[in-house]
Amino acid sequence: MATRINPSILAADFANLERELGRIGTADLVHVDIMDNHFVPNLTFGLPMVQRLQQVSPIPLDVHLMIDDPDRWAPGYAEVGAASVTFHAEAVNEPVALARHLRAIGARAGIALKPGTDAAPYLDLLPEFDQVLIMTVEPGFGGQSFISETMPKLRRVADAVAAAGLDVWLQVDGGITVDTIGIAAEAGADTFVAGSAVYRGVPEERIAELRAAVASHRHEPRRDPASLDG
Repeated sequence: MATRINPSILAADFANLERELGRIGTADLVHVDIMDNHFVPNLTFGLPMVQRLQQVSPIPLDVHLMIDDPDRWAPGYAEVGAASVTFHAEAVNEPVALARHLRAIGARAGIALKPGTDAAPYLDLLPEFDQVLIMTVEPGFGGQSFISETMPKLRRVADAVAAAGLDVWLQVDGGITVDTIGIAAEAGADTFVAGSAVYRGVPEERIAELRAAVASHRHEPRRDPASLDG
């Protein structure tokens, strides 16, 4: 199973983003949080900023849309070249149609679930997505503590992915450190968003530490579909 470490530029120096992108060249993708001050109570980047980041980033962009009306706005991020575009289940009107549109443009399509959102309604839709993001904090702010109560949901999605034989990345975002990344890996995550854990130190060293922590914690999925009912 591949491991992906996606540093979040929410923890970077906003005045020197091109330099900050250069510091994470050993990562897999760079996580870009788009907040609109409506879906979440914070405001970050928009499409023009992402377009510029796309032009200078040494690694692909993993865009996470914490915004209202992603049906309207998400395709624009795929059109400027983002490798992955994830929208929230709680905000989207037509998740399957939007995912298919993003894929047609050429981006990976992801769906994100807040900590309190049940995964059950989306398990049958998993073939339509390239990534499922299980939020391990409430979306809207960086630096929050990891919510371990989200791990049963992650396990259920991981087992459903394995049972169906799908190639769907399972991402976690929020409170990911060298101390919590193993918990998420054991529950089935393979793609990890980390902000402070990467940028508060030497990023290359921190990324290596996170990879090493994942290596000793691997999820063993249940492949029997009947086991997913519990």
